[in-house]
Amino acid sequence: MARIAGVDLPGRKPLRISLRYLYGIGPARADLICKLTEIDPGKQTSDLTEAEVRKIRELIDQEYRVEGDLKREVQNNIKRLMDLGCYRGLRHRKGLPVHGQRTHTNARTRKGPRKGLALARPAAPVKR
Repeated sequence: MARIAGVDLPGRKPLRISLRYLYGIGPARADLICKLTEIDPGKQTSDLTEAEVRKIRELIDQEYRVEGDLKREVQNNIKRLMDLGCYRGLRHRKGLPVHGQRTHTNARTRKGPRKGLALARPAAPVKR
């Protein structure tokens, strides 16, 4: 089993799919890594030699920001927006969609579960 950037890559998958398990590496970057290291993207991860794993590890360490470093950078960017008090920062702070999406309906992922209406009970009729 190959271990790169602190993540165990699944062994029974092609390399181009396994590399996507790293945060910050998507389909295009996975194919580019395979091309730069001259390793067949369809090769099973479990069939990689130690030298191939080392080549991939060194390329990723030198060229790309992945996993913890990238997550930290993203969180710092969001914190900076919130500290500035700009519109996007306020939307992050309130837990609302940031990119202009509709919120009248939808946006349940960002807003959380529905709160429901607290309907007041009708007052008892006054007897005279």
